[in-house]
Amino acid sequence: MTDSPMTILNDGSAIPQLGYGVWQVDDDTAEEVVGLALDAGFRHVDTAQAYGNEDGVGRAIKNSPVDVAEVYVTTKLWNEDQGYESALEAFDASAERLRLRKPVDLYLIHWAQPSQGTYLDSWKALIELQRQGKVVSIGVSNFAEKELREIVEATGVTPAVHQIELHPHFNQEHMRAVNEELGIRTEAWSPLGQGGKVLQEQVVTDIAERHGATPGQVVIAWHLALGNIVIPKSVTPDRITENYGALEIELSSDEVRSISTLTRRNGRIGANPEKGV
Repeated sequence: MTDSPMTILNDGSAIPQLGYGVWQVDDDTAEEVVGLALDAGFRHVDTAQAYGNEDGVGRAIKNSPVDVAEVYVTTKLWNEDQGYESALEAFDASAERLRLRKPVDLYLIHWAQPSQGTYLDSWKALIELQRQGKVVSIGVSNFAEKELREIVEATGVTPAVHQIELHPHFNQEHMRAVNEELGIRTEAWSPLGQGGKVLQEQVVTDIAERHGATPGQVVIAWHLALGNIVIPKSVTPDRITENYGALEIELSSDEVRSISTLTRRNGRIGANPEKGV
């Protein structure tokens, strides 16, 4: 079994570059499929308070033969709990549901929600959580460039990770460049374009055929080649195993470039961080 490559963050810690996401997975199902993902080789699980499955993720990790110390866990602060004190309280509730018996590896602000005006106070709360040793690394998700630069300039603390929508139809070249400039690692959500037309692109299917791989594996391999942290989600046992098998695929630089050309001006699937959700 191939181990996921590790990505070094700006705080010196390391995160498995290939992880397993559980967005839109109910709590009971999460317990089952996270167990399957750990069996398949995944050692990085991405959840969130808003997903309603932190408890199931925690049960899966507790019941797995894999040592909890080997499992990297991310969770996120939801919009309604933004603010300094409320963020601290929300984290404690998330940690209680996860029951990891160790610090949470990565805690993210889920959305900037600029109209709320609370993201800076929330970021200060995450800094405090890291100072207290409750969290190893802190970061953000779905921030526009303006808000991202603001929290860095206001606090002097740079997020370790910025999780954003990113797939071949929306390759986020500009935001990836901003993240790189600031020393932030880019993490991709909906990395397969939610399994839609991205996987039917002729460029992707041709590359898959050449490598004896699935289109999904090719797109995951593209993310890995770009240096993205990537968290594909599936509840199908065979697909979970297939996704982890993407680690065996090495794309040429030409293949990576050809997939990158699939990006579209209107390729975004989810909400725009400048407007919030």
